Amino acid sequence: MTELIKLTLAEAREGLRQKRFSATELARAFLDAIEAGNKALNAYVLATPEIALRQAAEADARFARGEPRPLEGLPLGIKDLYCTKGVRTTACSSILDAFTPTYESTVTQNLWDAGAVMLGKLNNDEFAMGSSNETSCFGPVVSPWRRTGSNVALVPGGSSGGSSSAVAADLCLGATATDTGGSIRQPAAITGTVGIKPTYGRCSRWGIVAFASSLDQAGPIAKTVRDAAILLRHMASTDPKDSTSVDAPVPDYEAALGAGVKGLRVGVPKEYRVDGMPREIEDLWQQGIDWLRSAGATIHDISLPHTKYALPAYYIVAPAECSSNLARYDGVRYGMRKPGKDLIDTYEATRAAGFGAEVRRRVLIGTYVLSAGYYDAYYLKAQKVRTLIKRDFDEAFGKVDVVLTPTTPGPAFGIGEVGGDPVQMYLNDIFTVTVNMAGLPGISVPAGLSSEGTPLGLQLIGKPFDEATLFRAAQAIENAAGRFTVAERWWDARLAPAKTAPARKPASKPKSGGKKK
Repeated sequence: MTELIKLTLAEAREGLRQKRFSATELARAFLDAIEAGNKALNAYVLATPEIALRQAAEADARFARGEPRPLEGLPLGIKDLYCTKGVRTTACSSILDAFTPTYESTVTQNLWDAGAVMLGKLNNDEFAMGSSNETSCFGPVVSPWRRTGSNVALVPGGSSGGSSSAVAADLCLGATATDTGGSIRQPAAITGTVGIKPTYGRCSRWGIVAFASSLDQAGPIAKTVRDAAILLRHMASTDPKDSTSVDAPVPDYEAALGAGVKGLRVGVPKEYRVDGMPREIEDLWQQGIDWLRSAGATIHDISLPHTKYALPAYYIVAPAECSSNLARYDGVRYGMRKPGKDLIDTYEATRAAGFGAEVRRRVLIGTYVLSAGYYDAYYLKAQKVRTLIKRDFDEAFGKVDVVLTPTTPGPAFGIGEVGGDPVQMYLNDIFTVTVNMAGLPGISVPAGLSSEGTPLGLQLIGKPFDEATLFRAAQAIENAAGRFTVAERWWDARLAPAKTAPARKPASKPKSGGKKK
């Protein structure tokens, strides 16, 4: 049974169709893996075995009738930012307490309609605000990867750290995630997984807890490029409930993988060679260039001159939208309530107690840049910069088909090593935020190991709604680099004597309906 969890999603799909194992056997294998490994990793904040087994039994019945759907019986993890009907959804924030939606997000409904099985809800940075999954009210997530010769607990990236950790540790076949400034691609890069942030509007945002509405986009984290292509095809859709959803057909991304990259024009932006970039990141980037050239692509130097303004502009736009979106959490309609002497006092007490430090920081920054006298100086100027960033890409895509960059400025760091310095933490997004500011698709593919023995990724950026070309180029890199999996399954209590789990910061005190594992 333990061998089943090591399958890729495509391999598991084929195994189910060939009846080499049942959907129930597959679901039980993953539920057992979660039971044995989640204590050490903290990737799941809520497992849903009853739902998984019920959906798996339905899948087996459909296979017996010869009526399988595209994702029939395939177990997935769901980021706790996605509303799931009848299943607690907290965005990993105390302020949402034991909130249980009465509706399903469009993306997850699409997955269930395609036959997928839900294993549970995955940890993330509180309201998706973070680059290391250390801001969750359920405590930080631990990466299954370790530095060579060290037992130091490493971050899995953020905000979708539960998704990246669970996929890398074989606690699900694939996972949903969200990306506002790199929250799919950055965690994928440092856990040896594949993560794609599709074009803004490709996936519906309806039913996903909002952080920054003009930047947020749903996407998958998976073990391979093929797996990511399969998942995105069924996550994406037109949705009348989301006004930003684009009415366009969703291609068969899996079918595009075999097209190759011969003749593909790959752009290499000089502005991404930032001061202080580690030599191993430079070398990885050059290796990616060589791989694509060897596969038949042509390489072109390009310029994206406004890149240097992207990070500061992002950290004006995103907090501003966060300040607006999070105004709804006031202790009146749902979630936590801290009673006060009057309504205003209740608001203040509830928000002070319910929001973590990073969320409070971003709400304050956002409120400041939107305030009278500062709106023009900060928010309006940042939006103008955003337009210039988009124009840079438009001009570049007149000459090239995709852009190749590093995904992150370095490998995974240890839990607690960067958390005390917000600016240093924000710099982890330096290569990813431009994609969100311009609304473009971007994918991170595992490409090598750092000098510490931990994964590094390469990022491909594409034209709007041209995810198919991104998948083609990503497949070429994966073919050349191979897959990167963890050598020692130290977190799995079934495979080794009990060990002390790597140190983690303690979770917040359990709230009503709090942490359940």
